[in-house]
This record gives sequence, C-alpha cells and structure tokens, in this order.
Amino acid sequence: MNANVRLTEEQLLNRCIKKDRIAQNILYNRYAPKLFGTCLRYAKNYTDAEDILQEGFIKIFKYLKDFRNEGNFEGWMRKIMVTTAINFYKRKNLLNKDVDPEFVNTPSVATPDAISLLSNEELLTMVQELPEGYRMVFNLNSIEGYSHKEISEILNISINTSKSQLSRARNTLQQKLFRTFNLTKSDIVHA
Repeated sequence: MNANVRLTEEQLLNRCIKKDRIAQNILYNRYAPKLFGTCLRYAKNYTDAEDILQEGFIKIFKYLKDFRNEGNFEGWMRKIMVTTAINFYKRKNLLNKDVDPEFVNTPSVATPDAISLLSNEELLTMVQELPEGYRMVFNLNSIEGYSHKEISEILNISINTSKSQLSRARNTLQQKLFRTFNLTKSDIVHA
C-alpha cells in the first residue's frame, strides 16, 4: 500500500491546498464514490452526474483553503456538490420556476414494505425521472433536510412553489410505486 494513501485527513487537505497532484488524486479517490451518489440524486442521467461531480471537485480544490475544520469535511463537500448540481441545471434553464402553487392531496401507500422492495437503483431511477424542479426540491427537502424557506432562497422560487413542487414530486413518485406494485385505491390511505 502506498504511504500517501495512509495520510490523515488533515495531512491530505494541507497537501491538496499546496496543489500536490498526488494528494488531490487520493482525495478524489477517497470521496468521489460517496459524492457521486449525491450527484446522481440531483442529475437527470449518469452523464450529467459525472459532469456535476467533475465540476464539484474543481470547486472543492479551489475553495479547500476556506474549509476551517469546524465541521464535517465530507458534509462540506456534499454541500458543494448539491450547490453545483443546482447551478448546473440553472445554467441550462431546466428548472421550472413558474409553476402555479397548488396543494395536492397526496395519498400515502398503506403498504410500508413497497419501498423496501425496490432496489437502490430502482428508487434512484424513479427520482431521476422526476422533472428537474420537482427533483431539486424533493432532494433538498426530503434528503438534505432544507426548509421550504431555504429552498426558495436557493432556487430563487417562492415558498409556495417549493411546497407545490415537493407535493407534485411525492405524488409522481407514489404513482410510479402504484404502477410498479400494481396497487389500487384500496391500498392507499389519505394523509
């Protein structure tokens, strides 16, 4: 095993800040697989996720000197990846900011085992198939834990649009689950 791979996180970060290419490669190899999962959740497809990951790592290396070791380094990098993904779709004008706010009565599946029957890949595919705005709001709220107020500021949309897109995302995902498991209305409970 190469001695460079055994570097502590602090040693690795210091060497990366000094633009040590070997250390940067180690950092990338150490964290890219986990961060790629975050990119996939926000991306429409595998190629976009790769682009987001690449762009995100460029930002990580650029702003590494600003990391203050006051929090979790992996969490700091994940935030950069999320921001990069959002900006990636903003640049492509793929986020729908003009959705009419509606509150949809969203049914919930009475069979809690339905999601556990899905593989990670199947669930990821369902999320990736959501329209960009829905997917962004769903990931930010349901996965990352951002409030609708925070999402509205991040995506430059209204709070009601954030709520509406989350509701529509959940409804779309539930409809996909209904089709996947051949569920009927008698299998659902209204929240």
